[in-house]
Amino acid sequence: MNRILLTTLFSVVLAEKSPRLKFTVQEPARFHFMKPENYMTVYHQQGSDVLYVGGRAVIYMISFTHKEVQDTMIPVVPDESARQSCLSRSIPLQLECDNFITVIEKVNDTFVVCGTNAGSPKCWLLVNETVLTPIPDHGQRTTAADISPPFPSQRSVSLAADGSLYSALSAMGKQTGSIRRTYSSNKLLKTESKWLLNPQFAGAVVIPAEQKYNEEIYFFFSELNKTASLDEEPYRARIGRICMNDEGGIKSILPDSWTTFLKARVMCGTASTPQQYNNIRRAFVLISQHRTGVMYGLFSNVWGTTVVCAYSTEEIDQTFAKSKLKGYNSPLIGHRPGACASKNNTAALNQKTLGVIKDHPEIEDVIWPVGGAPLDLPTDDHFTHVVADTVLAVNDEHYSVIYLGTEQGKVLKVLHTNAEAFIISQYSLFHNEGPIINMAIDSQKGHLYVGTAMEIQRLQLADCSRYGHSCRECILSRDPYCGWDWAKRKCLAIPANYNITTGGFIQSLDQSNDSVCGHAAAATKARSMVPKDVQMSKDGPVFLPCPVHSYHATYVWEKDNCVKRYPCTITGSSCVLAPTPELPLKEGVFRCMALESGLKQEVVSYRLVINGGTLPVSPASTLLLSVLLAVAGLWLQ
Repeated sequence: MNRILLTTLFSVVLAEKSPRLKFTVQEPARFHFMKPENYMTVYHQQGSDVLYVGGRAVIYMISFTHKEVQDTMIPVVPDESARQSCLSRSIPLQLECDNFITVIEKVNDTFVVCGTNAGSPKCWLLVNETVLTPIPDHGQRTTAADISPPFPSQRSVSLAADGSLYSALSAMGKQTGSIRRTYSSNKLLKTESKWLLNPQFAGAVVIPAEQKYNEEIYFFFSELNKTASLDEEPYRARIGRICMNDEGGIKSILPDSWTTFLKARVMCGTASTPQQYNNIRRAFVLISQHRTGVMYGLFSNVWGTTVVCAYSTEEIDQTFAKSKLKGYNSPLIGHRPGACASKNNTAALNQKTLGVIKDHPEIEDVIWPVGGAPLDLPTDDHFTHVVADTVLAVNDEHYSVIYLGTEQGKVLKVLHTNAEAFIISQYSLFHNEGPIINMAIDSQKGHLYVGTAMEIQRLQLADCSRYGHSCRECILSRDPYCGWDWAKRKCLAIPANYNITTGGFIQSLDQSNDSVCGHAAAATKARSMVPKDVQMSKDGPVFLPCPVHSYHATYVWEKDNCVKRYPCTITGSSCVLAPTPELPLKEGVFRCMALESGLKQEVVSYRLVINGGTLPVSPASTLLLSVLLAVAGLWLQ
């Protein structure tokens, strides 16, 4: 009995950390590639229905509507001389001897497109959304090799901001890695070679400011830990920061380099334990116009386990502004080295100030995650991508929703509050399972774009109709996009212009509290359905399926008004009742009951009539059970 109790409690704990709901999406709004696109670059503009995807020797312009997907393909083949030169090299990268598109960015009103060009990077301008023309030479000293890596396996990050293109190339082979301003009317700048130690870049974002000269860009990367001992990981996660109005140093020092570059170590793990996740794989930042927000970083360790850590952008900002510079022990007098400054501030270009930032680009203070630990998410999912959105709820508070792509091609939708990370749902989107390679989120139009090597799918952010038809089901979803509309008695998306004082929507996001639906919703609905008649022969197998709506609920089978209770084993999307030696099935009414948040509800009921009396447990019934489970899975979808 104690063993059964402990097993039940353990199952409940696991269930509460798992996705509450699981959906298989069959909507037609998807695009299939004719060939696998294992390396993918995505560009999407907020409010647009068009997704640009850079693949192998092609750019896809994919236009989504509610019912169909249309595409235009723009070929971008490599130069034949470059391809032959690439193939002639005795290197293991010959499979990458093609033109893989690595950059699609809109700078002002012009698309800049770059590709690997079989190891000899090349860039173009995309004109009229169909024609590629060479980039004109305006006397700038940038080359395509500064913007695009020569091979797609060399990770790179591109960011267009305020009429300029910023490029971060990871280290590979003889290339040490760099952060550059590469396409701009402003001065083109770069990092000094000693500032970065074999960086591997994970993302970049603009940090806005009320004063233009204070606008910054954060770059997220891991770099070599040159002081690592045998029991330490070889990487350290970093945030690098530059000021967007940086125009370089003076003739004698840092003339073509950043004068505002600083980097900080980012920790993802619990401070009281040695278990840390030091390799940052992806990063996404939610930020308002006033620099407050949250950064979500996807980290891994040497064993390949992935976790998500959240950071306050305000705390990151303060750390860069106040921390001591590593290795510099003299007092900082006057303009702080590395701080943003207006163009008229001559103190920022003082030779001594520039000398300090040249030799001491790292700050001492370490940046720790909110709550001091990674988000409490199931660790058996290997995460590959992360994006997020901020949602204004009916209580006039903002809530974060995180979308996590997995190695199995699924997407987790997570509500992040001050108290917890609650997994709202899990989406199975693709016909061909494979890792999520890329994601893009459109907060303005309410869409999530998800891509694998074989497909691109578009998903609604406010997917409220999936939660059911009752107030209780809507409220327990804890989805900030959705609320129960009292007037229409439906679970609907919160309107963009919702008025908190006159609106008729209800939500309960900080906890699962369906009491807001009123006393009628909390009433017990046990034994209220008319049972379905099931005729079974004496020698035939018994299979009674119960659809699983919520994976946070506890399911049990009751017979004849609770005279006997039978276990309910969740298999896929069904909770199965089958005979056991201890509990042979007899004729009667069997009801599947679900208990969640204190409310007990009947899910389905059957009246079992067995020709010949009690049905014994037989090898035949055991043998056929797996077959019937598969059939039931299809029946329940």
